[in-house]
Amino acid sequence: MASQFSSSSATNSAANTTDLSINDIPKSWTFTSKLPPDSLFPTPADSHKTPRDQIVPRQVRDAIFTWVRPLPVEKPELLAVSPAAMRDLGIGEGDEKTEDFVNTVAGNKLQGWDEEKLEGGYPWAQCYGGFQFGQWAGQLGDGRAISLFETTNPRTGVRYELQLKGAGLTPYSRFADGKAVLRSSIREFIVSEALNALGIPTTRALSLTLLPGVKVRREMIEPAAIVARFAQSWLRIGNFDILRARGDRDLIRKLATYVAEDVFGGWETLSGRLDDPDKPTESAPPKRNIPADAIEGPDESAENRFTRLYREIVRRNAFTVAKWQAYGFMNGVLNTDNTSLFGLSIDFGPFAFMDNFDPSYTPNHDDIMLRYSYRNQPTIIWWNLVRLGESLGELIGAGSRVDDKTFVEDGVKEEEANGIIERAEKVIMQIGEEYKAVFFGEYKKTMTARLGLKNYKDSDFEELFTGLLDTMEALELDFNLFFRRLSSIKVDELGTEEARRDKAAVFFYSDGVTGLGGEAEGRKRVGEWLDKWRQRILEDWGDGQIISSEQDTERMQVMKKVNPNFIPRSWILDEVIKRVEKDDERDVLDRIMHLALHPFEESWAGRTFDGKEYKGDKDEETRWTSDVPKIGRAMQCSCSS
Repeated sequence: MASQFSSSSATNSAANTTDLSINDIPKSWTFTSKLPPDSLFPTPADSHKTPRDQIVPRQVRDAIFTWVRPLPVEKPELLAVSPAAMRDLGIGEGDEKTEDFVNTVAGNKLQGWDEEKLEGGYPWAQCYGGFQFGQWAGQLGDGRAISLFETTNPRTGVRYELQLKGAGLTPYSRFADGKAVLRSSIREFIVSEALNALGIPTTRALSLTLLPGVKVRREMIEPAAIVARFAQSWLRIGNFDILRARGDRDLIRKLATYVAEDVFGGWETLSGRLDDPDKPTESAPPKRNIPADAIEGPDESAENRFTRLYREIVRRNAFTVAKWQAYGFMNGVLNTDNTSLFGLSIDFGPFAFMDNFDPSYTPNHDDIMLRYSYRNQPTIIWWNLVRLGESLGELIGAGSRVDDKTFVEDGVKEEEANGIIERAEKVIMQIGEEYKAVFFGEYKKTMTARLGLKNYKDSDFEELFTGLLDTMEALELDFNLFFRRLSSIKVDELGTEEARRDKAAVFFYSDGVTGLGGEAEGRKRVGEWLDKWRQRILEDWGDGQIISSEQDTERMQVMKKVNPNFIPRSWILDEVIKRVEKDDERDVLDRIMHLALHPFEESWAGRTFDGKEYKGDKDEETRWTSDVPKIGRAMQCSCSS
């Protein structure tokens, strides 16, 4: 079948080198070969022969995707690429200068498609639904994102799906135009790579392409762009939401099986039942390598392979949201269609990193109820995961009977319904406790590292974590600047109460303390916290009384490896957008990407990276890593993109 086409010659050449062109990297179309397409276009050829302007928004049923090609564009201008993304995809440096690369990431060249024979690999858009701001929104889907192919890096063995955002209308565009504005495209291009460099699971960005002459109407008329982005999977909770809403139990089972076998690499890779699901913090990490047909646990909470799939998705998302909270990142629109099954940060609209700490802050100015605020993110992700649990509930609740012929073919009998519901509810609630355990475990681990401690103590949560956040909130101190500046403070500078109060000023904005109590209260509160922190450092790195200068130097170096000097804050992104869009600058994109890819460095300009001298711009770097301008703090933006 055409959809199973794989570029075997590229695979052979890939075995010998990782320095390949975008034409030669190995490609596959596993997603479209294993899942059902839109019946209006049962084959790629049916879609390809249809005039592009006749592929328009409509309801799509009994399908996971629609074959659809990107809208051709004239004279695309490649603005920037991510060198890290190029390496991770196995694309050689310099290939971005070729016509084939530019035309591929702009959607003009269909890799793997034989135009004469009308066969081969072909692009597609996903069908999904979602709960938006807590309300069912019906069919959504890839309204402007079109996937081109999958590629497996021969060096790492990791498979990614390459997708173009802003590539034209699809059946899922609803009332929109299928385009993306340059403004939001720059933001997604930078933040995708920045999160990855920080160690936060995320989708990635390969390139940013301007579409000269194409204008898009949002709140105003703006230039259009395309981001070529990639991920291990673009599936999200919304893919199951739409199937549950339509009662399509066969497709739910088929999609769940695909996720387990092809996205996660097999049923045996999934997380098994805990020793005591009611006490996840006291249980060992879940076992893996469990046979697909194995049933774990007593009958009233029997766990089959679909439960293990659900657990895997839950644990991955708990890990990711813990990283968000520890680094002060907010997605801004955590609808179920923006929640990844792979546990990735996904779909970047009105996102932001925290400036002055405010747990009720949301970067989305349309979120008047603060549903997606910083403090609510862990709860909202669990709310979304419960929706997934409801979609998989019948499979989870079936327990040991999940493969019985009568259950598979005929569904749930009336007399069985209560038992299935009770089992599903019990298992989902148990996994909810596991979600909390994974979240807090990773949050504590990351915060412990950010504070320069090697070991976590139970008292640290209240004394250090909560105490620090309460102080930051009251005094309106900058979240990430605090950690970075703490990384440069020597313990012997904090020996007296007076010294600690003097050192407290390091953490204030240059315009002073804007929070409660003013500077005097600020010095007092920060000084008291520094005393507790100092005692823990002495205990953790020294003998409880003293710490050698060598140990303290090592501690500071370790802290600087987890506390970024640069993060792409909203005010910086706004500046870059203006300089690219209004002033026609281009090099600034390369410079901000360089900092995003190397966020922990003390400086960048004039230094050597990957064997090459990086010129950079020292003045720009200083501005971007110093105090946030008062007018640029806690900015908000819209979902419009």
